[in-house]
Amino acid sequence: MKKKAVNADNLSLEESRKTLGENLSFGAAEAYKLLRTNLGFSLSDSTGCKVIGVTSAMKGEGKSTTSINMAYTMAQSGGRVLLMEADLRLPTVAKRLGLKQKPGITNLLVGQVSGNEILQRTNLISNLWVASAGDIPPNPAELLGSANMKTTIQTMSEAFDVIIVDLPPITAVTDAVLVSKIVDGMVVVVRQNYCDRDSLEEVVRQLRFANAKILGFVMTGADVQRKNYRRYGKSYGDYRQPGKGAGP
Repeated sequence: MKKKAVNADNLSLEESRKTLGENLSFGAAEAYKLLRTNLGFSLSDSTGCKVIGVTSAMKGEGKSTTSINMAYTMAQSGGRVLLMEADLRLPTVAKRLGLKQKPGITNLLVGQVSGNEILQRTNLISNLWVASAGDIPPNPAELLGSANMKTTIQTMSEAFDVIIVDLPPITAVTDAVLVSKIVDGMVVVVRQNYCDRDSLEEVVRQLRFANAKILGFVMTGADVQRKNYRRYGKSYGDYRQPGKGAGP
């Protein structure tokens, strides 16, 4: 029987903040730093601003939590980072960070505001900005797949070192697949004991059909036993002792 997942994206505002930024546990913080390193290797051939889309197969896998923490960890390296809330149907990023939900991306794409008017600095870290979703539109797929969206990302890329784009689940709507064509690569969030194999295979099929670069998969909700951390600590201690371990 499939276990019911606790969706971090739908927690109360107070509970949600415990899973973000400096409030992350040591293990989670280290995992995001490893993700940052791996993404750097995956995009080593990209020059200028790196634009990364984040999606999932289904709602409730923690993609927005992952997007926020990815952006935060990227910002810890010192560059200017922008988190774009491009889940225009069920946006949660701005609300969870205590930011204004509009004007935002939708208002920019239809010409109501300028790019500078939708940028908000977060209180997580000084060099992390957010572009909220804005007003919920009747045609999110058309807006995200428009030439204006491509131009917006190109323009924002001139001012930022990294852009993280939080996108809707792929099996629900086409939005993420459309945006995958204008980013450098896609990260797929998969919740353990929640996402089924068929749904994940459909995500991969659609992204490959769109010729998108899949940078990797992030597993959330993993049941890691305490003993695994003890084993890691012991191995790390061995690594620091001269003459022990076979690695370089």
